[in-house]
Amino acid sequence: MPKNSTRSAINRILDANINRAKEGLRVCEEITRFILNNRKLTSEFKNIRHKIEAVVKDMPGSLSDRLEARVSGRDVGREIYASELKRKDLGDIFFANIQRVKESIRVLEEFTKLINTKSAVKFKSLRYEVYEIEKKTVKEEL
Repeated sequence: MPKNSTRSAINRILDANINRAKEGLRVCEEITRFILNNRKLTSEFKNIRHKIEAVVKDMPGSLSDRLEARVSGRDVGREIYASELKRKDLGDIFFANIQRVKESIRVLEEFTKLINTKSAVKFKSLRYEVYEIEKKTVKEEL
């Protein structure tokens, strides 16, 4: 188990990436629900969101630990936009968000290796589920 200052930083990373993964999944879910009108894909995205929440509940530490570590008002990445403000169509929105999901789940996988390897294995499995649902969604022609 990492020392307290490191643990707080890890909690901050976990908090940000749990939120990022779930937010990205929700955007993808909305696209499959309201744009593609695809019940099956919508359900798959929703299920992955719920699976992430289940893994999070089984991890050591609590929501309050992660919230205590959150310093969003002073986050050095808060004002870095890069290409976030540029979207040309629905496909761009989907691809930006599915990429965000994959990256966030990978971060969760890596950092949970420090605190709970069972969670890391579950995140890895979820990452592969996301790869598959991405492939199915792209076939729907956004």
